[in-house]
Amino acid sequence: MPDSTPAPRAVPSSSTARELFDLLASMRFSISLLTVICIASVIGTVVKQREPLNNYVNQFGPFWAEVYQKIDLYTVYSAWWFLLILAFLVLSTSLCIARNTPKILVDLKSYKEDLREQSLKSFHHRAEGQLSLSPAQTLERINTLLAKAGWQAKLQQRDGGQMVAARAGTSNKIGYIAAHSAIVLVCLGGLLDGDLIVKGMMLLQGKSVYSGAGLIRDVPAAHRLGEATPTFRGNLMVPEGGRAGTAILSMPDGVVLQDLPFDVELKKFIVEYYDTGMPKLFASEVLIHDRDTGKTTPATVKVNEPAHHRGVAIYQSSFDDGGSEVTLQAQPLVAGGKTFKIQGTIGSSTSLSNGNDKLMLEFTGLRVINVENTIADGGSGADVRKVDLASSLDKHLGSGAKVKTEKTLQNVGPSVSYKLRDASGQAREYNNYMVPVELDGQRSFLVGVRDTPAESFRYLRIPVDEQGNIDGWLQLRQALSDPALREQAALRYARLATPQDKPEMTPQLQGTARRALSLFAGAEGVKPGETPVGGLPGLSQFIEREVPESDRSRISEVLLRILNGSLFELHKMVREQAGLGEPKTDEAAQRFMTQSVLALSDSMFYPAPVILQLSDFKQVQASVFQVARAPGQKLVYLGAVLLIVGVFTMLYIRERRMWIWLQAVPEGTRVTMALSTTRRTLDTDTEFDRLQQAVLKDKAT
Repeated sequence: MPDSTPAPRAVPSSSTARELFDLLASMRFSISLLTVICIASVIGTVVKQREPLNNYVNQFGPFWAEVYQKIDLYTVYSAWWFLLILAFLVLSTSLCIARNTPKILVDLKSYKEDLREQSLKSFHHRAEGQLSLSPAQTLERINTLLAKAGWQAKLQQRDGGQMVAARAGTSNKIGYIAAHSAIVLVCLGGLLDGDLIVKGMMLLQGKSVYSGAGLIRDVPAAHRLGEATPTFRGNLMVPEGGRAGTAILSMPDGVVLQDLPFDVELKKFIVEYYDTGMPKLFASEVLIHDRDTGKTTPATVKVNEPAHHRGVAIYQSSFDDGGSEVTLQAQPLVAGGKTFKIQGTIGSSTSLSNGNDKLMLEFTGLRVINVENTIADGGSGADVRKVDLASSLDKHLGSGAKVKTEKTLQNVGPSVSYKLRDASGQAREYNNYMVPVELDGQRSFLVGVRDTPAESFRYLRIPVDEQGNIDGWLQLRQALSDPALREQAALRYARLATPQDKPEMTPQLQGTARRALSLFAGAEGVKPGETPVGGLPGLSQFIEREVPESDRSRISEVLLRILNGSLFELHKMVREQAGLGEPKTDEAAQRFMTQSVLALSDSMFYPAPVILQLSDFKQVQASVFQVARAPGQKLVYLGAVLLIVGVFTMLYIRERRMWIWLQAVPEGTRVTMALSTTRRTLDTDTEFDRLQQAVLKDKAT
C-alpha cells in the first residue's frame, strides 16, 4: 500500500507524534519488522531450541554458548525481543490497515466517471473511432458488450456528450486488506499461545520456575499454575495402567507445573509396524477423569487426531518407557573378573564397585524395536591383513552399521541404554543390543558408547561363537589380559613357527610374539610414564617409533602374521580350558578370528571394565502427550484462510477500469476509449484489443 495516503484526522497534531505515527503506519516499517522476524525464525530453526545447556557448550564453546544464552537464542520464540517485535508488527500492520482501508472502501464504490475527455489520450491503452450509429444506439451496444464481459458500468451525462465509466476486478483491493489482516491475526494468535501469557500468570500468581529434581507430587505449590490458566502448552507422560493430571511446561531455566482440570489414564498404548520394523501407527486408549464432575470419558488419541476435554487438546506426541524392568549380565573384560547379574528399573540407578573405583549405574532406556540399515558395504572397517597400519587404523569403536550403498532397513531386536557415572559426576552413555546382528557376513553383538548426548554412538562389534554367544570372544579377551597366558601362547606359536632345521630361532620368535601380544594387550607403555595405547594402534605406534620408514611395510606384515598366529594359539588354549575341541579352520572360523582381532583391538578403547548385556526384560510403555489450551489457534486458522484468499486475489484478479467517451457528430457518434490496469500483461492487451474491435467495428481509425 502506498505511504502517501492522507492520514486520518485522529492523527496527533505535533510534528514528533505525527512522524512517529507515520513511521509505525508505514509499510516499509512493517516489512522491516517482518524481515527481522523471518531471520529470527531461521535462527530458531537452525539452532535447536530448549536443549540442555551442556549441549550448547559442546556445540559452540563456553564463551559463545553464554553469549547466545544472554540474547535468548535457545528460546527464540519466547524471547522478550521476539515478542516485542511481534507486538510492534501487529501494531504497525493494524495502523496501516486502519490508515488505508477507508480509501480502499471509497475506491471500491467509485467508478471515477469524472475523468476528463482529454485525459483519455494519455493512457497506454487507448483508441478512437467513428460509428454511423446514433449515440443512443452506440450506448446500448456498449452496455451489452460490457455486461457480457463482466464489467460494471456507470453513465454520466455531460454537456458535450456521455462518459461511460466501467470497472472489473475491483475485488483485487480486498486481497490487500485480507492479506494484511491475516498477518495481524496470525501474530495475535502467536502472542496468545506463546509463553507471554504464561509468564504474566506466573507474575500475577507469584509463581516461580522450578529447577530441582524429584517427583511431580513433591513439587511445592509455588511452582504450580492453577487450572484457570488461559493458555499453555506442556507435556504429560502417562505409563500404562497409570494416570496423571499435571503437565510440565518447559522454561529456559527450569519447568513450571500446570494442573489440569482432569486426569488422563492410559489403558493401552498401541504401536503398529511395517514389515521393515518402522512404526506406522501410534495410538493411546485413554480414560479422561473429570475432577469436578467425576465423569469418565473414554477416548483414543492418535497422531494428528487429538482428543479434547474442557477446552484442552490432548495430542499424541511420542512414547517413552514407563518403568520397564531389565536384567543385565555383567561380563568383565579382564582376567579374574566374575560374571554377575544386575536387576533394575528404567529411570532408577544403583551403585557398582570396580576395586577402589565406585560407579553409579543409571538405567536410562529400553527399546524393544530397533530399525537399522544392515546391508553389507563390501568389507570390514579395518582389515588385519593390511600392511599399512598407520592408514588403516585411524578409527576405533566405529559405526555399528557402516554402509556406502543403498539402505536395507530391518528390525534388529531390543537394546538397553544406561549411563556409568564416576565419583566426579562425569558420565558416559552406553547402548547395547540384546541379540546379534549380521554385518558383513558375520553375526556380531553391538556394544555402543558415547561421551556426550551431542555425539553419535560408536559401536564395538563382538563376533558370536559357535553357540551364538559372546562367551568365546570374552574368554579370549580375558586371556589376552593375563600375562601368563600370553607367555604360554607366545611359546606355543614360536614352537610351531620355528623351522625344524633352525631350532635356535625359537627364543627369538617367542620374544617377538610376547612383545606383539603385550603391545596389543596394552600392557607395554609407549614411553615411561605414558598410558599404554593397546590394540593395533599400539603396534602401529611401536613401528613408527622403532622401525625406519623404509622397513615399516615389511616389519608390519611380519608383526601382523606373528600377532595373528599368537592370538590363534591363545584362542586354542581358551577352548582347551573350556573343554572344547580344536577350532575349525573353515571360512566361518576365519571370519570369526578376523572380527575377533578387530574387536579385541577396539575393546582397548572401551571406557568401561565390564560389558552389561541385556538378558531379560519386562516392558512397561508410556505415552507422552502434549496438552494445550490454545485460544489463539482459531485466530491463526482464520488468518491462514484470509492469507490464502488475499494472496490468490492479489495474484489472479486484475483490477481494470475503462472509460468510453461518446460524442454526437453529424455522421453518427465519435467514440474515444481508454483502459487502465494495475498490472500490464499480455492478457490485458488481448482484452483491450477485443473490446476495441467490438466497440469500433463500424469504422476504426
